[in-house]
Formats: sequence, structure tokens, C-alpha cells
Amino acid sequence: MLICHEAANKMNYRREIDGLRALAVLPVILFHAGFQTFSGGFVGVDVFFVISGYLITTIILTEKQAGTFTLINFYERRARRILPALFTVMLVCLPFAWIWLLPQDMKNFSDSLVAVSGFASNILFWRTSGYFEPAAELKPLLHTWSLAVEEQYYVFFPLFLMLTWHLGRRWILVLLTLVAAASLAAAQWGSVANPDANFYLLPTRDWELLIGAFDAFYFASGDRPHISDTAGQFGSITGLAMLAYATFAFDKQTPFPSLYTLVPTIGAALIILFATQRTWVGQLLGNKFFVGIGLISYSAYLWHQPLFAFARQSSIFEPNQLLFGMLSAASIVLAYFSWKYIENPFRNKRQFSRRQIFLFGAMGSAFFIGFGLIGHFNKGFENRIGQEQKAFLASFDNELPEWKYFMRTGIPQKYRNECNFFDIPKYRAGTPSQIPVDTIAPYCYTREIGKKAVFIWGDSHAQQLYYGLKQVLPTDWQILQVASSGCVATTHATENRQDYCEYANWFAFQKIAQTRPDIVIVGQNLGHNPRDMQEVSARLLAAGVGKVVFTGPNPHWSTDLPKVVAHKLMPDTPRRTFIGADRSVMHLDETLKSQVEQSAAVRYVSIVDYFCNGSGCLVYIGDDLKNGITSWDYGHLSPIASYHFAKDVLSKAVLD
Repeated sequence: MLICHEAANKMNYRREIDGLRALAVLPVILFHAGFQTFSGGFVGVDVFFVISGYLITTIILTEKQAGTFTLINFYERRARRILPALFTVMLVCLPFAWIWLLPQDMKNFSDSLVAVSGFASNILFWRTSGYFEPAAELKPLLHTWSLAVEEQYYVFFPLFLMLTWHLGRRWILVLLTLVAAASLAAAQWGSVANPDANFYLLPTRDWELLIGAFDAFYFASGDRPHISDTAGQFGSITGLAMLAYATFAFDKQTPFPSLYTLVPTIGAALIILFATQRTWVGQLLGNKFFVGIGLISYSAYLWHQPLFAFARQSSIFEPNQLLFGMLSAASIVLAYFSWKYIENPFRNKRQFSRRQIFLFGAMGSAFFIGFGLIGHFNKGFENRIGQEQKAFLASFDNELPEWKYFMRTGIPQKYRNECNFFDIPKYRAGTPSQIPVDTIAPYCYTREIGKKAVFIWGDSHAQQLYYGLKQVLPTDWQILQVASSGCVATTHATENRQDYCEYANWFAFQKIAQTRPDIVIVGQNLGHNPRDMQEVSARLLAAGVGKVVFTGPNPHWSTDLPKVVAHKLMPDTPRRTFIGADRSVMHLDETLKSQVEQSAAVRYVSIVDYFCNGSGCLVYIGDDLKNGITSWDYGHLSPIASYHFAKDVLSKAVLD
């Protein structure tokens, strides 16, 4: 993150600001390490945004008032602060990426080298992955998205102040307030309409940096009111409490950024405003431990994600908490050395001139861009792996798009997209008028006279069941379906077309109530919990459904199962293995089996029990590894797996 030590030379040094940076970086590291206590640790990035906005604005205001501000000086400071440590971490990543990354992952890593060098990695990751997706944990440079956001902000913000300086402080604040309000409104809207773009892009993050900027304008005012000791204590304690609440109470399901993000950002702003060495919070944050961590926080932030990502990539096993704890400590140790021997020397103008800094930046960027482009066009240097592995992975690269939509096989071609219309991006991101409710194929949810009906409802882990059921159910059965990726089934949804999951669930329940199917199968990834399942089954039965069948979670793998096979299990691939299997999903399945009250009208069917036993989870069915593999990604059933599960287990639950 962009933290400005040189600000200390422009204003009175505040130890508590360095301490606040420690409160930002430590939760981020522990969150990425998987420590559940810090379920909202990702808010540390938002705290960094506020601090950065405050410090950078303080520097610019101080120099503008003194008549010494120039863009060349501003960007020289940014280059000295950011590039040496960043390029060092990127360089260290290269050999580990070469050794451990499979071609597609190496190609993605190469793309990220180019994007990071151009401070556009937030755009790349927006287009390629969600921040909270399992695959995101495998990306060594994922965390650089926040650097890109800040650097994009620093392209516009100094120019804005230069162009509006003649208007005076009041009008500048009015304009910034309007920008911040529009940005916050966009973030709240985007948290529902387009969560990935909302998370990664500057327009919905701008307001967080501006909160820090408003703090800077307050301190730069010559007529600001005096803050009493009582007010200082109350304000700083409130700010710390808000940060603590967000860190421990928020989680991956919290819409972010959104109005929820006001909690950590306002909390950080209150600490900046009110915490001094005369307050309890200021004294706490000003102690040697927090200040020390704060001083090396930029390097610690840079080091932690590559350490975690390569640990996951190298072993396929999900590393245990002890290893992640050790890696967290290692990121702090590495941060100290890179702070002392890389960051500090490059910030010293006597050691490195402006010309040398800009030359270093240009050469480093050219090197990483060049390496990244070569890696991209060479398909991740695919010749690094054996021919058998290459051919195996290539077959999935070629066929994966069709496999993703196998759950629609059996539906007439012209209806395939419409049956899962909530999955199509243009509908998910579209305005309400773009959701073609009246034109959705009635084939998918209109019951035919004289046929028994089973209705599939849930997310993509419900969609996967269609293929197998279609093959094994008698001809007098009809399959109906409304299933929407990422949407946990609930019967309390409303007709809210701004929220595609809310609307999809409302729509599904309306169709279930109209068709009164004999059986509703509720399938989803990890969204089941016993209380909600009881509510769902009660409302479905009350609506006239004959039986409710819940399918549990699939076996999950640390990365796509074909990658697990190519990376660790070839050439003699065992039929079953625990390598790369996520045991936490097995524990969830055991919990659900023990807590769900089953009856003649409500059944819980375990997918884990079918595919996993004491020897491991099933990797492939039959004699052909490629065509018999049980999952084409981290946890969706392949066509053959869907068929066998439906034949041996699910059809019995339906027909009994």
C-alpha cells in the first residue's frame, strides 16, 4: 500500500499514524492466511486507503501553500516509495513461478506482471477473478490491485487540486464532497449490480481515499476548532471500536465496498482526527510494536500474498494453520529486511538521484512487461512440463466451455441459455428492464399435463444435477429448473430486480408454488445450514410440494481437479486420493447429516459420501482418466460424475 513516510518531514510526526498502519496490515495478512477470527481482515485495505488519502493530501496541501508543489517531485516520491520494493518482490516471484506454476497459471501470472508494471492489475483481476473466489488465493500478485487503485487516484487527484486551487478551499471541498458522494452511491449500487467491478475499480473506491483527504483539509485549516481531551478520548475510542467491529464481524459475504465500508473507513478517519499521545488510543498505537510494524507495513503487504500463494501452489494440499502462521511471521521478517535495505536506500536522494530513480523505474517496467508478454504468447512457457501433462491439460482447455454448460444438455438447443438466464452476465449486470422474464423458455418451468415433475432449485451446484437426472429418470418424469450461480436458495426473497439472487429466488419459488412439483431438489455449494434448510422445506411442503431433497456439497479441491492431477498425480494417477481434497467440506457434510431432521417428506443426500471414503475422494470413473474425471474445476461434477451419482443415489431419493 502507498504509505508516505516523507509526510513526516512536512508535518509533525504522529506515531499513532504508523500504529494505525499496523492495524491495517496485520488483519489483511491474517485474513489471507485463513484465520477465521479475522473474517473481516480485508478491511485493512480500506484503512490503508484512508491513511494514504490523508498523508498524500497533507503533502500536496503543504507544498501548494508554500508554492513548492510540482508534479515531477510528486511522482519522483511515488517512484522512490513504490517501485524498489515492488520490483524486488516481483523478481523473487519469477523462479518460484517457473518451478511451481502450471502453464495456464503461469500465463495468468505473466499477464499480471504486465498489468502490475502498468498499475492496471485491478482491471486485470476484475476481468479474470473475484477477490474471494478460491482460485484467487493462488494468484501471487492478486494484492497489487490496491496499488493500482491508489496510483490511478494519484494520476487524477494532484491534477484536480492544481486545476481548482484558484477556486479556494471551500469550493474545492464542495467539489470533492460531490465526487465522494457519487463514488459512495456507485459503490452501494455496484455491490449488488456488479460486485467484481465494484470491488476492484477506482470509481467505487475513490470516496475511501477522499475520506482521508477530508481529514487532511481539516488539519490544514487555520481556524479549526480545538479538540478537548474528552472529545479526543471519545472520538479515538469510537474509531478503534469501529475498526475492531469490521475486522471481526464482517466476512466474505459482506457487500464490499458499500455502505458497510463506512464502518472501517470512518473508524480510521476518527483515529486520525482524534488520536494523539494524550489519548489512550494514541498511546496504544504509538507503542514500539505497532509503530515498528507500521514502518514496514508496505513491504509486509507486498510479501505476504506471494508467500501464501506459492505455498498453496507448491503443495496442492491446503497448508495448515501452523504453516500459515509461520509464513505470516516470515512476511514480517522479509518486510524488515526489504524496508531497511531496499526501501530506505532508494528514498535517500543522496544515494539515488531523480534520474537514476526514473531510469530504474523504466528499465524495471520494461523487463517485467517484456517477460510477461513472452509468457503470455508462449502460453505460460508450456514446454516446462511433460508431454503427457501438456496434452492432458490442453484437452480441458479446449473442452471446458462445453463442460461448463453440460447441465443444460437435454434441453432443446434454443432454450439452453434461457433455462439458466440468471447466469448470463448481461442479465446479472443488466438493468431491471433487461431481465427478459416474459420471454424465458416455458420449457424450463412449465409443467406438462400427465407428467410427474422434479424441480431443481439452487446455484450451479444444483444445475450440475440436471444432466444425470435426465439420463436416468423414467420418461413419465419431467425436470423443471430455475438455478442461478452463486445464489443460496431462500423462500423469503422478494421481487427485487436490482439483486439478481433475490429476484432469482423469488422467481423460482413463484414457479414452484404454481407447478406444485412432486419433488424439489435444493442444491448449492456451501450455503446450506440446518436452520435455513428447515425453513425452506417447511415452506415448500406448505406450498404443495410432495417431497424436498437437499443435496450436500460436492468434494472440493484446492484448485481445478485436472490441475491437481497434472501437478501431483501423473503419470500413475490413483483412482482415489486425499491430495488436494478439502477436508473442511467433508466436515461440513458430516455436520449437515447429523443435524438435518430427515423424514419421508424431507431427505438429505450426501454427495461427499458417494465420491469419498477412507481411501480418498474419487478422481476418475472407468478406465479413461480424461473422460472419466469427476470434476472439471474445483468442485462441480463432470457429466460422467453427474450421471453416476444420479443413477446410484439421487434417482433413488426421487423415486422412493
